[in-house]
Amino acid sequence: MVGKIKRVRQKLHHGAVKISTEEENTSSCVEKTPASPLNVTATETRVESADQIPRDVKALNFPKGVFAGTVIPPEALVQTLSVSELPAKPTAGSTAEKPRGVGEKKQQSKKEKMKERRERWLNKISAIKLARENQAALARRKATPVVGDMRVLTDALPELLPFIRAPASKKQKGMVKKKAEPTDYCKMKPAQKRKLLEMEMSRFSEAMTDSAFKSNPLAAIGEHLRKRLKQEEEQS
Repeated sequence: MVGKIKRVRQKLHHGAVKISTEEENTSSCVEKTPASPLNVTATETRVESADQIPRDVKALNFPKGVFAGTVIPPEALVQTLSVSELPAKPTAGSTAEKPRGVGEKKQQSKKEKMKERRERWLNKISAIKLARENQAALARRKATPVVGDMRVLTDALPELLPFIRAPASKKQKGMVKKKAEPTDYCKMKPAQKRKLLEMEMSRFSEAMTDSAFKSNPLAAIGEHLRKRLKQEEEQS
């Protein structure tokens, strides 16, 4: 069985102050009180009168009331409190003259806040972009050599006009040029096909009526093919 550990309790209140007179202090220092016998049952009590209490003890007695000893005249109790005047209501003119932003701030919605934030970001981006463009233009201006006399440049400018106008004339000639007609029969238009058939029919009729074809057909066909190839080469 384990015993309990006794702990000293903390005192929450201080003990009462005991007031002792100089006579008692001196007497206690000089004379020692005799020890009381063990068989004594009753103790003697000593009652001191008000005359026997010293003056120091009377001075240390605290007053019964908090305001004891204070003199308050009755004139000080009778007072009239001044009521502060209410502020004047603002008129329409005063509200109109108020600068913007003064007074209570209007509560904004979430969309308005997002819109303002987006505008601020766009302004920042545009400012950064403009600063970079100005910096690049400044670098280009610094890299460009400074020309002193501009008379030579003005004299040389009219001589460059023919070289500047030449590409425009070439473009016009290129635009006038027609697109080559297709030689494949499948890619030809109906009018082109009809024209080709008419030409072939006329050539066939000429070959049939030719006397050279009747005497030597192979030599006439070979001559016709040579002429046809030569004509196609010239067109291409």
